[in-house]
Amino acid sequence: MDGMEKTELTNNHTQPEEEESRSPAEEAQAEEAQAEEAQAEEAQAEEAQAEAAPAEVATAEVATPEEAQAEEAQAEAAQAEEAQAEEAQAEAAQAEEAQAEEAQAEAAQAEAAQAGEAQAEEAQAEEAMAMAAPSESQPEQTSEEAEMETMSELYEESLRRVQEGEVVKGRIVSITKEFVMVDIGYKSEGQIPIHEFTNAEGEITAQVGDAVEALLESREDEEGALMLSKNKASKIKVWEEVSFAYHHDGMVEGTVVAKVKGGLSVDLGGIIGFLPGSQVDLNPMRHTDHLIGQRYTFKVLKFNRKRRNVVLSRRHLLEKAKTEAKATLLATLEEDKVLEGVVKNITDYGIFVDLGGLDGLLHITDLSYGRVRHPADLYKVGDPINVKVLSFDREKERISLGLKQLTPDPWTTVGEKFPLGSRVTGRVVSLTDYGSFVELDPGVEGLIHISEMSWTRKIRHPSQILTVGDVVEATVLELEPQRKRISLSLKQVEPNPWEVIGEKYPVGSVIEGKIKNITDFGIFIGIDEGIDGLVHISDISWTKRFKHPSELYKKGQVVQAKVLFIDKDNERFSLSIKDLNLNPWQSIDQKFPVGFTVTGPITNITDFGLFVEVEEGIEGLVHISEIGRDKQKMAGLKVGDPIKAKVIHSSPTERRIGLSIRRLETDEEQSHYRDYLHTRQEATSNLGEILRETLEESELKKLGNKDNG
Repeated sequence: MDGMEKTELTNNHTQPEEEESRSPAEEAQAEEAQAEEAQAEEAQAEEAQAEAAPAEVATAEVATPEEAQAEEAQAEAAQAEEAQAEEAQAEAAQAEEAQAEEAQAEAAQAEAAQAGEAQAEEAQAEEAMAMAAPSESQPEQTSEEAEMETMSELYEESLRRVQEGEVVKGRIVSITKEFVMVDIGYKSEGQIPIHEFTNAEGEITAQVGDAVEALLESREDEEGALMLSKNKASKIKVWEEVSFAYHHDGMVEGTVVAKVKGGLSVDLGGIIGFLPGSQVDLNPMRHTDHLIGQRYTFKVLKFNRKRRNVVLSRRHLLEKAKTEAKATLLATLEEDKVLEGVVKNITDYGIFVDLGGLDGLLHITDLSYGRVRHPADLYKVGDPINVKVLSFDREKERISLGLKQLTPDPWTTVGEKFPLGSRVTGRVVSLTDYGSFVELDPGVEGLIHISEMSWTRKIRHPSQILTVGDVVEATVLELEPQRKRISLSLKQVEPNPWEVIGEKYPVGSVIEGKIKNITDFGIFIGIDEGIDGLVHISDISWTKRFKHPSELYKKGQVVQAKVLFIDKDNERFSLSIKDLNLNPWQSIDQKFPVGFTVTGPITNITDFGLFVEVEEGIEGLVHISEIGRDKQKMAGLKVGDPIKAKVIHSSPTERRIGLSIRRLETDEEQSHYRDYLHTRQEATSNLGEILRETLEESELKKLGNKDNG
């Protein structure tokens, strides 16, 4: 007993004077200050790491394979150094905690020794008192009284063992406006502030009869009450759980509560831990706002209770789970096996699916039997998806997946469902420059070529008559299941209007319509819906000369024309305006025969001659070789001057009249000369006749005189 007391006294004297003089509240404040300082230092360190991380990531994006290997080696070396540093810190923390636990054990031993010594002294005093009292005066004690005395002693002993700073268990006996009263087996009840049982909504969660653990902050005060704290007891318990998880490679659960520099703050149940940005996920995350409020499981990387410093990692657990899942997947993976995964990434050429430890590629051609414009049209990141293993390279760990292979190929039955010549209904899913794709069944699409969209309209792009989502009816023209092709026709659902246009507008009939378009080569006149007839420039007028049809007609003008020819195969409708009147050239050789002299105004002067209007709408040409001899006079001619010429050529088939001023001048000269000669002959004949008549009269007179005589 004396040796034990000496040990207890020695242990008591070895406790630092500072600890003996500090109250629990002062120690808590000191610990909180140290924790805040530690968290600030840790945040600065993590912030420096976070600032360095983007530069490393940016460099990695453009690095060559050699640089990537070098960087990977550097990263491994850095990780090794960090692991060594963390291990050293962990050993230091363990040493500190061991010292703290040793100090606590010594303090507990000292308290137990003091309690034992006090108990022994009390027992000795009671024994002395009992011996001093006369035995006659003491009443006889019954066995029941002795048992009650023993229980009372045990109760008093248990009360003496309750010390400040201990976590005690109790049960709620009453609830007041300010405190929750708890029976912890002491002579007086403990009280816990009511706010420790009030949630965020202001509701009190405590109920009479509930069991509760609390920290004994102080013994009986002036009013005889014990001050307890449930929150501090919870924190002590959490610290114990974190310590156990750190030293035994365990895990802790917590809720992400805030975003701080370099990472996130995590509530572990009363104490706040730090989750660095590099430890949030398997890959660096730029946006972490969506994690706030989420509850996760973490590994404790660093732990220092004295500085209240806890550093967590979620990535470590994810990597471990991924490694285990990968091993399980590799052990069971085989071709044609159906797996459940999650869409991890989407590219132009396919979808990467997370199968749990390994990623597989679902190529765009294996998404559907039909046409897929982009994988993002069907799925988004995070969607669950069932896929089939098409091939697997175990060495390179490459997996090719298929989605359409989960269902039968619909092209095997298209011949039965969509026979040639049948009418089908589908939905327009895509428009291209050359046509429109129509989905007839899931995975089965047919093409309506742009030439099969209308009998009459000139379609330049399918968007002129169709839009994506339209439901259309079409006729099956061609079917090639092996090549997965179906040719459809939109126009053949209706009769071909060119087949009946000849009956409606026979050749030689006269039609009336608006001018739809005017071109260099003629005029287009609307006849029926989608059918236009062409009046060629040569069929506009028999006689009028013009350079462009717009000189005579305007767009929208209503005109009449005669049907000349209908080509059903080439879908051409030929019209004529000039044939509405008789052809004036048909009898031109009779009206203006060769040698006939005409007179008319000059309508045009060219380098090769003069055009003269011989009749309204009909012109003749005086070639430069047939102009007059008087060059000066010819050079002075202008459009509108009247001129006289002789017809030297007249052809109804060629629609030409040749004129000559030179021939006219020559013929006129010859006529004048003939007239002159004829005039001279007439004068000579008259004189002879006069002389002859005179001579005859003279002879008659002579004869008469003779007779008379």
